[in-house]
Amino acid sequence: MHEINIPEVVAEVTAAFMRYETALTTNDVAVLDELFWKSPHTLRYGVGENLHGWEEIAAFRAARQGPFGRDLLRTVITTYGRDFATANTTFKRHGGDRIGRQSHTWLRTPEGWRIVAAHVSLLPPGVE
Repeated sequence: MHEINIPEVVAEVTAAFMRYETALTTNDVAVLDELFWKSPHTLRYGVGENLHGWEEIAAFRAARQGPFGRDLLRTVITTYGRDFATANTTFKRHGGDRIGRQSHTWLRTPEGWRIVAAHVSLLPPGVE
């Protein structure tokens, strides 16, 4: 049986998640590319796109406009053993009126913690 939320593993994933958040809001494409697992198996389903494989994700990042500000509303990081974790957060973009949701699946790789699957969606206006 795997241990859930080993404190030092939670700290590692939290640090990786916050590094991603900083890179996302500052449009640091190099760090964003680094933090996604460089594999054809990696997925990112966004508000307006379905991306399969690291190359499609990297091409999307290269074309995306940024930077932008957002506030995280509630973040839940859960680790399963020492090598697998999920990070889920709700957010609100600065100047926006909709609540967004972001889910990551993280895997410990030889290169460090990497996102292997991601999903971003927006709730309808007025829904929280």
